[in-house]
Amino acid sequence: MSKIFVVAFILVAVSGLCRVITASDKSPTFKITTKRGNDKVEVKVEKDQTLFSVHSPSGISQAVIERENEKWPDVIMLRLHLTGLESFRVSNGKFTVEASVSSHDDKERVRLWKDGREDSPLDSKSPFWMAIRMIGDDGKPVKTIPLTDGHFQIRLPKAFFEDNPKSITINWIDFYR
Repeated sequence: MSKIFVVAFILVAVSGLCRVITASDKSPTFKITTKRGNDKVEVKVEKDQTLFSVHSPSGISQAVIERENEKWPDVIMLRLHLTGLESFRVSNGKFTVEASVSSHDDKERVRLWKDGREDSPLDSKSPFWMAIRMIGDDGKPVKTIPLTDGHFQIRLPKAFFEDNPKSITINWIDFYR
């Protein structure tokens, strides 16, 4: 009787361990290093995307996100919890994409460019295009800056991850720091 109990216990323990290993293999993991000690980057893995939520009390900083899995998830979203976005830059070591969001309700409120060529703006047909949305604390789009308790939501371009870089570096500057 006790041998059956021991065997059953081992089978249950091993099957539980296998489920844990399998689940952790599916979830992407990252090593995140921030420039400032009070910056915080939270990672949330959802079924169809990985979301990095950046909180930066100083409003100007940097984070290096290094993948620990074999490849990057298909969809990478950033949420920058800032009141404005004077400057945003993301680099994968090969390409750099930069953006700026005007605090005025201009015709071209969001400007994007690649590899330091600000005089050659990207448009929505570029494989490096990033849609930047301003979201209020209620989860709905907003049009006014400064944002209060909202965030800038950025979907990083798929082309940025084609060479499967080991890490990406993001830099940000808030208007109202």
